[in-house]
Amino acid sequence: MHTFEDVPRRKSARRLPAPVVVPVLLVLLAASAIASVGFGAEPLAWSVVIDALANRLTDGTGDATYDIIVWDIRVPRTLLAIVVGAGLAVAGVGIQTLVRNPLADPYLLGVSAGASVGATAVITFGVLAAAGLWALSVGALLGALGAALLVFGVAMAQGGLTPLRLVLIGTVLSAAFSAIASFLVFRSDNPQAAQSVLFWLLGSLSGAAWNQLPLVAGAVVVIGAVLVAGSGWLDALATSPDTAAALGVPVRALRGGLFVLLATLVGVLVAVAGSIGFVGLVLPHISRMLVGVRHRAVLPVAALSGAVFLIWVDIAARVAVRPTEIPLSVVTGLIGAPVFLVLMGRRHYRFGADQ
Repeated sequence: MHTFEDVPRRKSARRLPAPVVVPVLLVLLAASAIASVGFGAEPLAWSVVIDALANRLTDGTGDATYDIIVWDIRVPRTLLAIVVGAGLAVAGVGIQTLVRNPLADPYLLGVSAGASVGATAVITFGVLAAAGLWALSVGALLGALGAALLVFGVAMAQGGLTPLRLVLIGTVLSAAFSAIASFLVFRSDNPQAAQSVLFWLLGSLSGAAWNQLPLVAGAVVVIGAVLVAGSGWLDALATSPDTAAALGVPVRALRGGLFVLLATLVGVLVAVAGSIGFVGLVLPHISRMLVGVRHRAVLPVAALSGAVFLIWVDIAARVAVRPTEIPLSVVTGLIGAPVFLVLMGRRHYRFGADQ
């Protein structure tokens, strides 16, 4: 198993300064967001999009149809893509540091599989029906947090949150939760259940709404800010636990706090968008290639690049076989797999080592 300390340190490769990369990504993000609002089952010209936004912001009297399409459907979907993409990339950076395994992704802790059990129970058996439109998100969030608590409890009972133990327990429990979700679908009398569950498990932003954004955006911003504030400790932990301890970092408390933050973040993201693969695996590596391995630089660059990436993934999912929508993980898999293989083959980059 490759870890951050397995790779010998070599002469540093040329990196771009974060103050240069971040503004470029912000410009790309703004352009991508405007483009995203224009794409869909019915393409809209950029002028129509800008007019609809201007009319809403200035209380003007624009075309009611375009107003609904732009403001009530596409803008919240684009904003959710930004938040979820940023959150998954940040979670990917965090989980790779926590388990000190550059092949880890945000779903390693079993949170996604646990969320699938909760969401599947809602879809197949109408659990939490009293929650109305929030039932699916509530069920997924409860399943995700329950899975995180189980992984945490088992790890602590067996000796603590060590990287190898988290990887093994998360992998095993993910398989168990996936089996439970499959059994729930098998036992369901709803003929549409399997299709609904599959589409949700592969990720989708089709249910985006304004009332979803505050909770998700709040979780991403707050947890991201906490990780940036603790970037020095994360740098030390990524080097080695012994080095971190020698520098005065409370390694055990840091691991526990990092686990709670990441499990909560991933749980919230999965609850609103399902499981979206490769974003949290590939974008952290691309960010390290751009700005190096320091978390203070990697975290904001990963967040912005993840947001831009998921916007274009969502665009591709909407327009590839219009008017049918493709699950997001299908697109991220087709893009992410070859990109990651190329990254693995680059001689000057070896899984997060600053060479």
